[in-house]
Amino acid sequence: MCCLVLTGLGLGFALVACADPSGTPPGKSNLPPPPPTVPVRLVDDHGHPTAVTNLARVTKSDDEWRKQLTPEQYQIARGKGTERPFCGAFFDNHTPGIYYCVCCNLPLFTSETKFDSGTGWPSFFQPVASENVVSNQDLSHGMRRVEILCARCDAHLGHVFEDGPKPTGFRYCLNSASLVFKENKALADATRPAKP
Repeated sequence: MCCLVLTGLGLGFALVACADPSGTPPGKSNLPPPPPTVPVRLVDDHGHPTAVTNLARVTKSDDEWRKQLTPEQYQIARGKGTERPFCGAFFDNHTPGIYYCVCCNLPLFTSETKFDSGTGWPSFFQPVASENVVSNQDLSHGMRRVEILCARCDAHLGHVFEDGPKPTGFRYCLNSASLVFKENKALADATRPAKP
């Protein structure tokens, strides 16, 4: 916004930039900044990862998470809890499909990489894409472990160990309560590696 300022006897004038009534400095937008984004991969109709895309990071208050999730989902995904072995909905699931984050719906793992670890938790030897999960050192309960989190919303998923099958040698040991499963008939259920 500009103001016309007359000087002298009205013969000379100058344009002077004035502050916007909203308090926004000249040349600056009063729109809120865009939310931070995170590079992740989605999946196509066949369960294959797509090119990297930037999605808005999902952040919510504890009250908002509590309204969205069941008490068990909240305690595990937001409170870093662990469900009892052999009790989760997906530890023995053999249906072809994709496992998504319970908090933000990001695709995380597929049935093609799921295997029977004998631990009582759903176990996978690799995620849909390395961009979709992040790891964090976990020193809780007197142990040294590597925690696995959703890259988009920081939901606690479980832990990763180096005793998995080929080809990766990793065992992503997850909580069923941190996941949502969606059947995908186009995704062939791959032959599972033998128990390590």
